Amino acid sequence: MKAIKNISAGLAGAVALNILHETAKRFYSKAPRVDLIGEEALSKSLNALGISSPSRKNLFGLTLAGDLISNSMYYSMVPVGKSKNLIFRGAAYGLAAGIGALTLTKPMGLDDDHVNKTVQTKVLTVAWYLVGGLVAAFVAQKIGE
Repeated sequence: MKAIKNISAGLAGAVALNILHETAKRFYSKAPRVDLIGEEALSKSLNALGISSPSRKNLFGLTLAGDLISNSMYYSMVPVGKSKNLIFRGAAYGLAAGIGALTLTKPMGLDDDHVNKTVQTKVLTVAWYLVGGLVAAFVAQKIGE
């Protein structure tokens, strides 16, 4: 039951994060474009292996799937530990992921302008990862009741 709770909470956090990203990019020009960073990372990784990048449509789908899987795994760690610290842990995981998105992109050789182009973009990047962590914590809390 504990593993199901953790995985469910992680998936909920990842879905919330991706809904925010995908919705906002359609309506707000300063929205973070983590999807473009993911596509760039996947393309560079495939090219390093001697594999040509998939078509734009397939690249988006593969990146979105990878995002959901990796963020689900990350946020599934939120429920691990004492339940009294659950919301704090969700916030901490979310803030860490958001700050990581801002600071680790460039050292990884990726275009960081997609998350650092304006102060608003930076704030939204961190805020959305924070929301993902909090959603994971709330879902874990509700499942645990």
